Amino acid sequence: AVVEPYNAVFATADLLDYMSAVFVIDNEALYNVCSDSLEIESPTYSDINKVISQVVSSVTASLRFNGDLNANLSDFQTNLVPYPRIHFLLPSFTPFVSTTQTPNTVNDLTTTVYLPCSQLCTAEHSTGLYMASCLIYRGDVVPKDINCAIAKIKNDKSVRFVDWSPTGFKIGINPEVPITVSGTRLVRTVCKLDNTTAVRQVWDRINRKFDLLFTKRAFVHW
Repeated sequence: AVVEPYNAVFATADLLDYMSAVFVIDNEALYNVCSDSLEIESPTYSDINKVISQVVSSVTASLRFNGDLNANLSDFQTNLVPYPRIHFLLPSFTPFVSTTQTPNTVNDLTTTVYLPCSQLCTAEHSTGLYMASCLIYRGDVVPKDINCAIAKIKNDKSVRFVDWSPTGFKIGINPEVPITVSGTRLVRTVCKLDNTTAVRQVWDRINRKFDLLFTKRAFVHW
């Protein structure tokens, strides 16, 4: 929407004071997922909502399905929010669709979910520092494979943590097999929630667009 910068800025005050955690998702990243990953030429609001539902389904899977290594909503807040006002989380997800080229192993999924193509909010994570990162796996996943994949991620120089939280990984595993946007079942998926300083890029972008609109008093009469 044209007035999206207005809505985001006006909502921020309440989101800071009254929310325990906020998932930051932008339309640009959603359209990129629909056009690139799902190969939809003209994404509709229904297509975008289905992408968002994939993330919400993974985050809330522990409320619907039993699992020995589930991560519930209170765990997310405890592990991802170091200070009350630093609670804006950037979500990522993979895979959105099942194809012959879909990353299938735990190692491939973990590597892919840290790439820009899996993000639901446009931000250069490599330029920021992670305070915490939560990986929520669904399907046929064992902890041993996750530990190996995370060890590889830790050696990646693009994934850097703040000095006071060098091992800020949280893992959740739910054995329930997920379903893609198209309705087919997948062997496994992973949803990632990050608390990173790269979120500053999102606020800078919103502030810049807000200033451009408000300088011209666009839509102020509403």
